[in-house]
Amino acid sequence: MQARHPKLTLTACILASSLAFIDGSVTNVALPAIGQDLHATPAELQWTINAYLLPLSALLLMGGAAGDHYGRRKLLIGGIGLFVVASLACAVASDLNLLLAARAVQGIGAAILLPNSLATLSNAFTGEERGRAIGTWAAASAIAGAVGPPLGGWLVDAIGWRAIFFVNLPLGLAAIFVAWRYVRESADGALPLDWPGAIAATLALGALTWGLTLWSSHRAFDAASATGLGAGLALIALFLAIEHHRGDRAMMPFAMFGSRAFAGLTLLTFALYGALGGLLLLLPYVLIEGGGYSALQAGLALLPMPLGMGLASRVMGPLTVRVGPRLPLSIGPLIVAAGFAALVLVAEGAPYWSTVFPGILLIALGMSCVAAPLTTAVLASVDDTHSGTASGFNSAIARTGGLIATAIAGAVIAAAGAGLIAAFHAAVLVGCGFAVASGLIAWATLGGLSAKPAQPPR
Repeated sequence: MQARHPKLTLTACILASSLAFIDGSVTNVALPAIGQDLHATPAELQWTINAYLLPLSALLLMGGAAGDHYGRRKLLIGGIGLFVVASLACAVASDLNLLLAARAVQGIGAAILLPNSLATLSNAFTGEERGRAIGTWAAASAIAGAVGPPLGGWLVDAIGWRAIFFVNLPLGLAAIFVAWRYVRESADGALPLDWPGAIAATLALGALTWGLTLWSSHRAFDAASATGLGAGLALIALFLAIEHHRGDRAMMPFAMFGSRAFAGLTLLTFALYGALGGLLLLLPYVLIEGGGYSALQAGLALLPMPLGMGLASRVMGPLTVRVGPRLPLSIGPLIVAAGFAALVLVAEGAPYWSTVFPGILLIALGMSCVAAPLTTAVLASVDDTHSGTASGFNSAIARTGGLIATAIAGAVIAAAGAGLIAAFHAAVLVGCGFAVASGLIAWATLGGLSAKPAQPPR
């Protein structure tokens, strides 16, 4: 049934998702300022990002399932409200522990509002109108991601790092008002929620992240990091056992992995988006600390990436329908790998246009070959009964890759001076390797996979 207020429903969903997309990119350029003000160590700075990504990665599927069960409008408004309250707590945090706690609550709010904003659109529109609404939502999300770094840089330079969290308040309150006033409630009466799986996944990611963060920031594999990694691996095994036991009632049904293509796409997503997440964290930090950039300049340095992806992705959707996802998902990561390799030109005092821009441009071009075909391929790799779960799981895997990459990035953040640039060069070469592996995985696992019209996740 078509929404009674379609434009306002779309507006509410765009405002809600913009909170998460902006906050996912805006904080990176503020890390040096946060570190100086709150006297944070490199490991603690990593947790400023990880505290947000951890609950977002682990609870994204649960957030969508809870909306299906209890009502998407209700969960959408609740997620926005939680995000707004947590943003205010971030803005007024007097020490790092309070900031990290508030960032974790932000991540929980984002894990609730993101899937329910898209599911609300899916339920509110039908036919071609649904496709246009989803396309508008995706374009607005790309714009929000593009605006984040330069907006954050300007706010940090002009006002201070706390302003990047205050800006969420009017946006969130507007989203709550429009959703409460104009969005129609919907629910499917879904199966009982997979709380055991969600708890095990959260604990597993938390232990792994803690162990990797200690290992990378201390540059030593000691007893504490070994304990964290061991506990994380054991909890992953527990999570897999729980999901296997729950069958079709699991948040990660094992039946999806009966598809070779879906398994390959999961590995591709983890490796490629992990490399990209690490770069989006490290590059602004290195430009500010090692290159003498202001926060605004560092934010603007990233701008060609989301803009280039947004423009080129419009061409890739129709092309994927004609040629299938295998070719673009094999070639795109190799172009990304070339972009990572080009970033070894970054050096102290080196000009932006000849050192940073070529790599950023290549990465934007390569990722534009990946974004639309990846969504299409994920939906085509499983049967229709698992399409919504598969799409949500792939999104969670992308964020998990970024979470793990951020945990490992401490080895770069802990360096200083010429050592910082050298560590960054090593990191981008590792990212290059992961991108190459992603392309090879796509070529090896997607043979015979044809595109089918994308269905929005529910």
